[in-house]
Amino acid sequence: MKTDHSDTERMPHPAAATRMRAMVHHRYGPPSVLQASDVPRPEPRRGEVLVRLEAASVHSGDLYVMAGDPYLVRLAFGLRRPRNGIPARDLAGVVAAVGADVTDLKPGGDVFGWSTAGTLAEYACVPVGNLVRRPTTVSAVEAAVTPMSGLTALQAMRDVARVRPGDRVLITGASGGVGSFAVQIAKAMGAEVTAVCSGRNIELVRSIGADHVIDYTTTDFTANGERYDVILDSVEAEPLASVRRALTPTGTVIPNSGRGGRWVGPLGRIITARMRSIFTRQRLAPFVSVEKHEDLVALSDLLASGQVTPLIDRTYPLAEAADALRYVATGHARGKVAITI
Repeated sequence: MKTDHSDTERMPHPAAATRMRAMVHHRYGPPSVLQASDVPRPEPRRGEVLVRLEAASVHSGDLYVMAGDPYLVRLAFGLRRPRNGIPARDLAGVVAAVGADVTDLKPGGDVFGWSTAGTLAEYACVPVGNLVRRPTTVSAVEAAVTPMSGLTALQAMRDVARVRPGDRVLITGASGGVGSFAVQIAKAMGAEVTAVCSGRNIELVRSIGADHVIDYTTTDFTANGERYDVILDSVEAEPLASVRRALTPTGTVIPNSGRGGRWVGPLGRIITARMRSIFTRQRLAPFVSVEKHEDLVALSDLLASGQVTPLIDRTYPLAEAADALRYVATGHARGKVAITI
């Protein structure tokens, strides 16, 4: 008698349910150190949610963490080698399981947010406070590219600059990840927005709401005689003294390129800028964004209302995450770079 093995063949091996695919780096270095790996699937603990990822995103901060540069980051991520080798923080996906005390989210729900455990993987365990429900009108890829860059732009415009209706706001790097969110958030707050970008991106930034656009290849915004209440400088291509000339007497400039020394990164520049602020009515206000659940809720509302639409330049499959990071490293991404899982 012939035995039918079809049902047995369709059943996953018991060990498969406890493993997952992930991109992992076991040493600090460039994107080439990433390796496709089979690793244990995490299990949610009390207050955590297991998310089956549909999409993630990568940005310049992930490059710094992977390289262990500046060295200060190694205090948090591992002195000699990364303690957790899965990069990236942004995610969107479906709730697969919940730990004890999680009542707000249920298995099967669409969510997005961030995870410190790394998101270039099929699954991630995430504290419930790091997640919100994904609006039905927003795709997983759109949601996945929002958290880190969106939070930075929101806090820069709302909390640091304290933008008010009618303020004149200038944003450099306006076609980039943070810049493209900042243009839309400032417009939603009632500002008159001037975007600085290259000529090839002029129509792009106009399409997301910029009132005026300056092509930095032909025009120096620090020398054209215009004055702004707020400048978000995500490029820092011009000396701070020159940027200040483009500010109103009581204006605010927010340097936000992330560049700095090999040992402490931008920390030294932040301290210097705050010291200089003591001696001028202008505010020099570099900052570090803070991940807050209530701000993720605010971003979700902006996405749902259509006031903010993420710009997505390219999408890569998980196996090509190193290529995605190499593209981010060129500094020419228009908006965000997504990873599908």
